[in-house]
Amino acid sequence: MSATKGKTALALTRVWHHTSAQDRVLGNLASRIAWVLMGKHKPTYDPAVDAGDYVVVSDALAVRLTGKKAEQKVYRHHSGFIGGLKEVPISRMRERRPEEIIRRAVSGMLPKNTFRDRRLDRLKIFPGEAPEVYRSNTLRTWRDGSGVGAGPLGQGMGGEVGERIGEARE
Repeated sequence: MSATKGKTALALTRVWHHTSAQDRVLGNLASRIAWVLMGKHKPTYDPAVDAGDYVVVSDALAVRLTGKKAEQKVYRHHSGFIGGLKEVPISRMRERRPEEIIRRAVSGMLPKNTFRDRRLDRLKIFPGEAPEVYRSNTLRTWRDGSGVGAGPLGQGMGGEVGERIGEARE
């Protein structure tokens, strides 16, 4: 048996995944996206190698927030100057840039290392339907379901898989 993990081009092939954020809870969706972006669903996973897949998210405008987050959650960033704290409530963020809500949630769930920006570049988020260019590249589509271990994210993650986007089970 070989001691190497198989870092060949075939082992590091990237696949396009598609998911819809329609009525999905933000945290659960973001953790699944981060899982795929890191490549933890692959048997050749290695933390030192960026071998994750592409993820296309559609319907970002319809992502669901639990509790009182819709009224209370605030995104903060600082300009670096005195008095430069900027606060943007999630309601305003949802009106102006709904894809940024999912991007920030996924960014917070990825490891804080040099691979983070590369992984976020492989995340494509759209407020409505994804363009045909991205939908035609998709090899797997997944969403919440009652089937345990049936998703592309590994055992116990839940979800269903359609091998082609047009053949996805209803």
